[in-house]
Amino acid sequence: GEGEGDGGDEDAVGFVFGSDGESDEESADDDAELLRELERIKQEREEEKERKVEEERLLREQQENEAALQGNPLLEVSSEGKITSKASFGVKRRWDDDVIFKNQSRGEQQLQPRFINDTIRNDFHRKFLDKYMK
Repeated sequence: GEGEGDGGDEDAVGFVFGSDGESDEESADDDAELLRELERIKQEREEEKERKVEEERLLREQQENEAALQGNPLLEVSSEGKITSKASFGVKRRWDDDVIFKNQSRGEQQLQPRFINDTIRNDFHRKFLDKYMK
């Protein structure tokens, strides 16, 4: 039983790896075709890698631009991607903000200036001394 099995393996190996001249030429053609296919696959992978790098760069640039625009509240990006200036950023003002005489009743109470005929003891002189001579 063992001799027959070994003889069958040799025949199968001899058949697969035959040493015909025609099979050598065919294998050379196959090798050349496989090398071309390998080069094509490598080129496709490189192109794919370059395309992904470019897409990542564009995405990163777009995110930076969006972050810069969102960081500036004076600019608004519309849905089409156009930059528009917002008109609603004016400060809310009351109707009487520009009035000259405002809030006069608040604050410290005004003392009625009293009249003293002595220039050293009058209110102006005392304020002056408190302010500049302390």
